[in-house]
Amino acid sequence: MTAPVPTRPRRLAYLGNPAIAVAPLLALHEASDRLGTEVVVVVTAEDRRRIRRGQPTPPPVGAAAADLGLPVVHDLDAAVDSGADLGVVVAYGRIIPVSVLDLLPMLNLHFSLLPRWRGAAPVERALLAGDAETGVCLMDVAEELDTGVVRCRVATPVGPDESADELRKRLAGLGSTLLVDALEAGISEGEPQVGEPTWAHKIGREDLRMDWSRSSDELHRVVRVGGAHTTFQGEPFKVWQATPCGLPGAGAVAGELVGDVVAVGSGEGDGLRLVEVQPANRARMAFNAWAAGARPTIGEVLGT
Repeated sequence: MTAPVPTRPRRLAYLGNPAIAVAPLLALHEASDRLGTEVVVVVTAEDRRRIRRGQPTPPPVGAAAADLGLPVVHDLDAAVDSGADLGVVVAYGRIIPVSVLDLLPMLNLHFSLLPRWRGAAPVERALLAGDAETGVCLMDVAEELDTGVVRCRVATPVGPDESADELRKRLAGLGSTLLVDALEAGISEGEPQVGEPTWAHKIGREDLRMDWSRSSDELHRVVRVGGAHTTFQGEPFKVWQATPCGLPGAGAVAGELVGDVVAVGSGEGDGLRLVEVQPANRARMAFNAWAAGARPTIGEVLGT
């Protein structure tokens, strides 16, 4: 049985890695005097090279913790040995063993409205599915992934043009407020998750492939996730910004460029206007700048 979550914890261990987990750490540090809490240790992944031949660098949470003068470790056992009475987990990316949970209770900020989108990529899956809203849950870390009691939650609409990066930033801010408010008020008992769970599996390359037989709305969601890719004249070609639109003219096949619009195969005469693209071995650029140099011909088809 995992250790019980204290109503008013005083010594916190913080576990996280990517940029989305920085804002909650900063919020805890800034509110520490008001809350009467202290982050006694930060657990992150080890430093690694981000680019070939570059110097090893810490993950964003590790860098932020070092800037704040907080102890940074890479071993979960150090969190148990730190004297913390609660662990706060935000996008840590590793399964926490029950043997650790038996000794140190943990709460997790999860960026979805559980039980929808349990798992590794809840923000991206919410976008790809076209969800009208998402949110943040503060939940118990349990033996089974993302199944713990939800202590509190906040919901927010998903903007029709909002990118995954923009949504992550917003959710990080909402989660920071949710976490600090929960600690200030005293951790509530919470409620078990209710409803049919869905799973947010990691995003793979195939998830981001522009399948021009799909509708413009579906493809727009792929672009908003980031890293959407197709090909032009057999070479890799990424789409970073685009907007759904009507298709000028008629009779274009799926994937055909008609000016700055790509025809899609929904059968509804719609297309996707390309705004920012990235050809092979080049930087991101406006579509018009690319087209002026590449000079695509009439009837050219992407993805072939």
